[in-house]
Amino acid sequence: MNLNLSASLNIFKLLAKPSLCLPHATVSTFADLPIPLSKAFPARPHNQGGQVDIKAVVLDKDDCFAYPEDNQVYGQYQEHFEALRAAYPGRRLLIVSNTAGAASYDRDGSMATAVEKATGVTVLSHRVKKPGCGDEIMAYFRNHPETGVTSPSHIAIVGDRLATDMMLANMMGSWGVWVKDGVVPHEKKSIFSRVERSVAPYLVSRGCAAPEPSNPFE
Repeated sequence: MNLNLSASLNIFKLLAKPSLCLPHATVSTFADLPIPLSKAFPARPHNQGGQVDIKAVVLDKDDCFAYPEDNQVYGQYQEHFEALRAAYPGRRLLIVSNTAGAASYDRDGSMATAVEKATGVTVLSHRVKKPGCGDEIMAYFRNHPETGVTSPSHIAIVGDRLATDMMLANMMGSWGVWVKDGVVPHEKKSIFSRVERSVAPYLVSRGCAAPEPSNPFE
């Protein structure tokens, strides 16, 4: 069983501030991601930083660009995946999964190794599962200054789950892109995933919006 203590502990933050689970942008599938990712976000006034500058992308794996338990990029997404790799080469593209690379689930790192071999993209080995691994992600980019990442606002988090991927983005001060439909058919998704698809529009209808990225690590 893939238990997620991080998500359980952070649920109290979500109850206090529901907007933490909302995305800054939404696409239907991975193939709909704009490249470069900065196109996903509207330009802001100059006194708020102007155009969003995405220097690196963090990708979820399961039901984002691949079927759960499958290391390969979903066939229909392969061309788009390679285009994303070209736009964010080397260390600027990072896979962060709650299966492959998660210390409590992928204990020997074999899953992470298999995904890296199949995709050509680094998989982060992380102690804490999403949404609580923001400091480990920032440590990775600090250790690789060639990425140009000096602030979490330079990072876009892409994933299919509001309570893990989008909450991670908002808690660490990054930009979140929600892959709403993913790879798995709706009727085969987990109950949590199906519930989330109704939660987002409900919160928006109540006036909630994803918070503007700010740096919690300063």
